[in-house]
Amino acid sequence: MNAILLPTSSVAQPGGPAWRNGPQQWGLLALGLAALVACHWAGLVFMVATWQGVEEYSYGWFVPLISIFLVWQRSDELRRLELQGSWWGLPLVALSLLLAAVGHFSAIRSISQYGFVLGLVGLSLGCVGAQGTRLIRMALVVLLFMVPLPQFVLRELSHGLQLLSSQLGVALIRQFGISVFLEGNVIDLGSYKLQVVEACNGLRYLFPLMVLGFLGAYFYRGPWWQRLVIVASTIPLTIAINSLRIGLIGVTVEYWGAQMAEGLLHDLEGWFMFMVCLALLIGEMALLARLDPQRRGLGGLLALEIPAPAPPGAALQLRRTGAASLVVLALLGGAAALALATPEQQLRKPARQAFTEFPLSLPGGWLGRPDRIAPDILAVLAVDDYFIANYARPSAPWVNFYTAYYASQSGGQSSHSPRTCIPGDGWAILSIEPVTIALESGASMQVNQAVIQKGELRQLVYYWFQQRGQVMTGEYEVKWGILRDAMLHDRSDGALIRLVTPVLAQEGQAAAEQRLSDFLRSLQPRLRAFIPD
Repeated sequence: MNAILLPTSSVAQPGGPAWRNGPQQWGLLALGLAALVACHWAGLVFMVATWQGVEEYSYGWFVPLISIFLVWQRSDELRRLELQGSWWGLPLVALSLLLAAVGHFSAIRSISQYGFVLGLVGLSLGCVGAQGTRLIRMALVVLLFMVPLPQFVLRELSHGLQLLSSQLGVALIRQFGISVFLEGNVIDLGSYKLQVVEACNGLRYLFPLMVLGFLGAYFYRGPWWQRLVIVASTIPLTIAINSLRIGLIGVTVEYWGAQMAEGLLHDLEGWFMFMVCLALLIGEMALLARLDPQRRGLGGLLALEIPAPAPPGAALQLRRTGAASLVVLALLGGAAALALATPEQQLRKPARQAFTEFPLSLPGGWLGRPDRIAPDILAVLAVDDYFIANYARPSAPWVNFYTAYYASQSGGQSSHSPRTCIPGDGWAILSIEPVTIALESGASMQVNQAVIQKGELRQLVYYWFQQRGQVMTGEYEVKWGILRDAMLHDRSDGALIRLVTPVLAQEGQAAAEQRLSDFLRSLQPRLRAFIPD
């Protein structure tokens, strides 16, 4: 392979001007960066804590270092430019500060985190101008990878990948002639059941592989479509390798026992599969390089350049600090002083009754028998309080009532949508639509009605979200409600309510709908003490 660490050729000619920053420029730039960090401090602290505590984002520590390296790579080209600040940085910094304020008063940290990256773009435009920002644009874009996805987006993506990986893994197991049954995310081998948990969803491969794919495409000097293929291929590549891992675990468990799916060996399998992903990505780049008409090979198409030193005889000149830079830095400094003087937002948690006091006897003859959720599932749900029980009337089928309450939904934890959780438990959603239910008070409310099936079993589900006295059926409507309530009402608490009953062959769906409607009418007036208005 050809050498790929070569000085860039796009440098100043001998005797040409070379520009540099003086102590004043470096000092002002450092103060501007410190002020931007101060404005987004709470969001950045939460982001670093996520890197520390969530394995899917543990790669986040390296992203700022990668960005610094990419800027350093362009230092010789930056040296050729005088780099006057641009006034376009001012509106971007102002928008960044607005996002910081929204993130602060709503306590939704993702808003502030994305605002921080936007603020870095604005600071770059304000201090080094459009030309300089264009040179380091990829160093700024790569910073988006360090921002964790909003929790509800991560959860939806995780559940989808779990289901897909389980299905593909089971298909591989069957190729070995092994009898296996898949129920949601549970792979039943007969003698042993494999639970495809969130840790096996493939995101621990996908996110860092996407960063590496982005960098590979950036350094790859081929056609734009080949670069796009490199980045886009990280997704199917991750899914395929993760499914292969799950399938191989199932095969090895069948022949060598349950220890193949546990402990250190299980963790080493994960690292090995990630290295396989990386090797395949490099192999893909090598195959694309063979399409190069000049036959330069992969080494000839990779531009891992190191910056060239200042050319001999270059006249070093100090850059000047323009008016745009000073205004942008003054805006950041004033905002930072205001942010430091403003106490951290603490959302109010309204008084309520705990679900331990929820009645097991409801009007209409409904008698309940309480149930419990397994500790591992409860850890994933991360609820502040919950209640689950089976209610029934004499000689009538049961109704399962479940509700999960979150005292604060701004930090990322919020209700898990049944649209995601139901398939994960092995049920197929046959239909889902909003329906209107008449209440005892004469009013009405809208809920989601879903018909689900597993094998020969069929069930009817009603579910809705309730927060600050409002009933909602849309998952994204709930997210907007969380933001609105946090900013306007200083709270973000809320709950999911779900009712389930069997659809018996001898009675039909209409009877199941009537049963759930009757139970809902008895239930709704009693929720207010436990889910405050």
